[in-house]
Amino acid sequence: MQVAIITGVGSGIGLATARQLFDAGMAIVGVGRDPGKLAAMAQELGDPKRVATVAVDIAADEAPQQIVSSALDRFGRIDFLINNAGLGSPKPLHETDDEMLDHFLGVMLRAPFRLARDVIVHMQPGSAIINVTSTFAVVGGRRGGAYSASKGGLTALTLHMACEYGAQGIRSNCVAPGVTLTDMVSGRMEDKGFKRMNTEMTPAPRLGTVEDVASTIAFLCSDGAAHINGQTIVVDGGWSTTK
Repeated sequence: MQVAIITGVGSGIGLATARQLFDAGMAIVGVGRDPGKLAAMAQELGDPKRVATVAVDIAADEAPQQIVSSALDRFGRIDFLINNAGLGSPKPLHETDDEMLDHFLGVMLRAPFRLARDVIVHMQPGSAIINVTSTFAVVGGRRGGAYSASKGGLTALTLHMACEYGAQGIRSNCVAPGVTLTDMVSGRMEDKGFKRMNTEMTPAPRLGTVEDVASTIAFLCSDGAAHINGQTIVVDGGWSTTK
């Protein structure tokens, strides 16, 4: 039985990914800060033999060791790592103070780096790491600031891992969502300018859903993606390439 670690699993893309990989027969190690959300996820999936949860701040120094130990103690292997945990509501460069910079880089670059570092030494051929980035790491975006810096760094890290570990049969890829209907962005849809930019400039007749992103992640964990390495798959309805 294959085992997938998913960070930010309590809601949104992480939860949708847990559902899809669980339905594909995998065991899930769900990581998040909220024990209540983790318990709800485990209850929804419904098979305690295939679900483990780790309640931890992903940016904490002890987080990677705690996550990896939990996965190995419970299931004895790690096949997939999905670095999904993230933050929203960034500010442009001139409005970003050091505290915000450190927080964004800590959660969305330092934490995935450290977790991948601890996970990859336990991976066997056929394993894969999927880093959830953003269209802001593919094209320019206003108000990106520390968010853009974090996601751009994560993209570069993914390319390094693809090159360094691909010969061992360990693939590394990015999934870059555009604006996706999650709790993190729902409030911003009240901004008429934001809504117009992302609806009128997207060729697809709707915005993306968490299931759109999760199905792409699930594909990258499947045998069908066995020869895909070092790539970014953008899931945005065509927004980034046509805007």
